[in-house]
Amino acid sequence: MAEFIIQTKSLNFKYSGDRKVLDDISLNIPKGSIYGFLGPNGAGKSTTMRLLTGILEEQQEAISIFGKPLKNQLPLVFENIGSLVESPALYLHLSGYNNLRYIAKLRNIPEERIAEVLELVDLTKDAKRKAKQYSLGMKQRLAIAMALLSEPELLLLDEPVNGLDPNGIQDMRKLLVKLNREKGVTIFVSSHLLAEIEKMCTHVGIISHGKLRFEGTMEELSKRSSVCRVQITLKDATTWQEQLAAEFPDAALEGDSQITLELPSREVIPVFTKNLVERGAGIYEIRILDGLEEWFMTLVN
Repeated sequence: MAEFIIQTKSLNFKYSGDRKVLDDISLNIPKGSIYGFLGPNGAGKSTTMRLLTGILEEQQEAISIFGKPLKNQLPLVFENIGSLVESPALYLHLSGYNNLRYIAKLRNIPEERIAEVLELVDLTKDAKRKAKQYSLGMKQRLAIAMALLSEPELLLLDEPVNGLDPNGIQDMRKLLVKLNREKGVTIFVSSHLLAEIEKMCTHVGIISHGKLRFEGTMEELSKRSSVCRVQITLKDATTWQEQLAAEFPDAALEGDSQITLELPSREVIPVFTKNLVERGAGIYEIRILDGLEEWFMTLVN
């Protein structure tokens, strides 16, 4: 049986006088996983994160961390949890090193640990620069370094790649995978960037309108998809689109040489391709578009 580092049992929450923001949310985050918590803006991701970090007080005892009720462990439980919720809280007039030194002194953490976390987040060469000179991606990595100072077993990250450029997003993904694989840190990360979650997560939960629509492994999520969307690159795409539309009403022309359509499943692709070739189609490529984005949109809609 899997060991769960975070569990919520029928978690509900509403702000005073409002409708429920969270409605019967039961999460199970396995130890050692990278768990992606997905949902559109306003779905309830940040509220969940604030409850897990104690920023918001839970309205019933529904949250367990490390196998015990969260309420009974506050605030000492955060000696073993690192978190980055909303914007990084940095002292911009201080260097990266001194930001970490300040936190280390507050938490009675040996100063030797600072060099280790700077290396982990690839900021060693920028340690003496003032934080106000850092790029957004560097500020995010510094904030994660602050969260890692106490060598936490669990890392809670709310939209950690918000506002980052593609290079910054890639760097963040590599860092999180490295922390998980090399340090054994369990990571709970909320995001609406589906492609990034798909690339790094082992487990996923999908929330929409305050309700949990799916929870499981990435493999289990892929099996939930009942159709397979493909993109075909071929000669005379306009002519073939007209022919295929008779069998597949959703067959759509993209540019001069590509058609997208839905097949009942991946298993029919070989027969479908063979049929097209026998009918004289000049096929250059068939690409499966199936992925987290398609599954996600199906589940939230």
